[in-house]
Amino acid sequence: MKTEFKAKFLNHLIQRKQDDKGFTLIELLVVIIIIGILAAIALPAFLNQANKARQSEAKVNVGSMNRAQQAYYLEKNQFVAAGDNKEFGKLGLGIKTQTSNYIFKVEGGGKGEKNVTNQGQPTGNGGQEAYKAYIGGVEIGTLTDTQEATTLVVLCEALKAPVVNGAKGAEKPTFGDPNGPDCPKDTYEEINAPLQN
Repeated sequence: MKTEFKAKFLNHLIQRKQDDKGFTLIELLVVIIIIGILAAIALPAFLNQANKARQSEAKVNVGSMNRAQQAYYLEKNQFVAAGDNKEFGKLGLGIKTQTSNYIFKVEGGGKGEKNVTNQGQPTGNGGQEAYKAYIGGVEIGTLTDTQEATTLVVLCEALKAPVVNGAKGAEKPTFGDPNGPDCPKDTYEEINAPLQN
């Protein structure tokens, strides 16, 4: 009898083990909670990537405007002046003056000017844009070692976006420093060292 009881008991355990395929409700809830916590941690970083992509548009375009101003000055002995699309087109970049995220402008420049400012101003939400402004400055300077004239450049990124009382992109770099233009203090940071052409 004992062996028969053992056999039935073992058969019962094997049958019970085969019936326990799948997840219990608690196991499923634990997995859902873990996924929810991971999503809550990752969501802000994911949403920030969209703003970084918008900002890279302005960073690249203002940097290109700086380089185009250098080339234009080398060829024409003057900077492209502020003005309409025709003047902006003289940079030869093929970029629009306004996109869904930014307005690109030239301030200053023209015949006889020693400096020019290139601006990338966020647009779209009445001063509540969540992405940063960019400005660039190009000026004629003199290398201290050789006393040769050259173009000096700076590219600046706003410290904060307009939505948190950051710069709007209408500011200008500080010109006249022998080391090249400087970003406006307390509102912008330099994202490249001054380049000498």
